[in-house]
Amino acid sequence: MRFARLAFALVSAIALPLALTPRAGTAQGSAAATQTAPAAEKPAQPDFITPHISDGSKIDVPSFSLRENLTREIELPKWAPVHIGPLTVDLSPTKHVVMLLIAAVLCALTLMTAAVSQARSAATGKPPRGFANAIEATVLYIRNEVIIPNVGRHGEAFVPFCLTLFFFILFMNLLGLIPYGATATSNISVTATLAIVSFFVVEIAGMRALGKGYINTIVYWPHDMSFAMKVFISPIMTPVELIGKITKPVALSIRLFANMIAGHVVVLALISLIFTFGSWLVVPVPVIAATGIMVLELFVAFLQAFVFTVLVSVFIGQIRESAH
Repeated sequence: MRFARLAFALVSAIALPLALTPRAGTAQGSAAATQTAPAAEKPAQPDFITPHISDGSKIDVPSFSLRENLTREIELPKWAPVHIGPLTVDLSPTKHVVMLLIAAVLCALTLMTAAVSQARSAATGKPPRGFANAIEATVLYIRNEVIIPNVGRHGEAFVPFCLTLFFFILFMNLLGLIPYGATATSNISVTATLAIVSFFVVEIAGMRALGKGYINTIVYWPHDMSFAMKVFISPIMTPVELIGKITKPVALSIRLFANMIAGHVVVLALISLIFTFGSWLVVPVPVIAATGIMVLELFVAFLQAFVFTVLVSVFIGQIRESAH
């Protein structure tokens, strides 16, 4: 939960609301625009794809009006910018920030409910049943088969962080698959924040495990070579070591971002074929194809949360293992 709050605060500062499309002006202005516009120019087609995958200052909620396509937009509050020295930071909530908060709350409630149910079952000497049993099996698998083997000896301290990463990313991914939801992990600011937090955890783990030897992960200084070779190779390989540190969080953020946004673009592009052709005859093909992609997206939601957790565990294990 601490990680969820930290991610929410950081993303709030990074993910600024997108500029809203201006509405049409007065009747006079519209008439003047019509006169100045070329006669052959056609009105712009509405964009259904970009608003769904991008951030914004509005959020969709259910509506019972068919005129509104069963969807109503709510304007999120606009807060005054915060001035930090020469910087001006807009902390106003956006659509993806709201999804982050919802994912954090759902994640906490789900895991706490499962923990309470498991504690009650353990008190009676019986194994947990139903939903609590599924959560316990997932936690034990991630802990025993993913985190501990990759992190290495005495890696219990990293289990809560890696489990939080897995469930938090999973809930954010799944929220984008439900009606009126949005995938926060399709925002590069969100995935970059997750990667930056993971980067600091990896580096701090290395500092604690290596002590003064941590400098060897930055400056390449091979101990099995002569001094002349060390002086020759170190200026060449040290930048490579630094680039290797930087590319890890970059790869983490781009991998998650690209995989989550790609599926939504494909689904929306398939559905838009119905409106492009404007015929009911083509409806079955895009609907069947989009349904197949959505089933695949459900698998991808779990897979990307799993892959992110595995890679962070591997990175922690690699930097800790160099101490032995």
